[in-house]
Amino acid sequence: MTREEYLQAVKIAFASQYALYAKAQGFHWNVRGLLFPMYHEFFGDIYGELGDSLDKFAEEIRTLQTDAPAGLTNLAALSQIKDSTANTCQAMLNELYADCEKMIVVIETAYEGAEEAHDHGFSNFLAERLDAFQKHCWMLRSSLA
Repeated sequence: MTREEYLQAVKIAFASQYALYAKAQGFHWNVRGLLFPMYHEFFGDIYGELGDSLDKFAEEIRTLQTDAPAGLTNLAALSQIKDSTANTCQAMLNELYADCEKMIVVIETAYEGAEEAHDHGFSNFLAERLDAFQKHCWMLRSSLA
């Protein structure tokens, strides 16, 4: 992977996480139904964890001597996570699960670039993000069973 491909993979990973953060927050706000309290909190936990790591993610990108993506247009253009029209709890769960699975692939690509570039501090951060997305997938998959 070239340096440019690596940096692009990192920016795609960041933008995708930002988009998933916004989607999970929207689901937190708009979930309805008998299980509202449980899923309101569940979606809140997901968007909270994603949001808490975004600033660190951006700072890690800056250590690579490149800019972190910013601005909604830029973020949307880079993101592998697309907007949602889900309006039922089941659809929200299905969509978040599929998106978390996408995030694992996206983060793994950036991780491979970091390892090739010997950016081990950043690859450690990305490994932690992989762990977080694997946990989100497990919890979402368990909610769908």
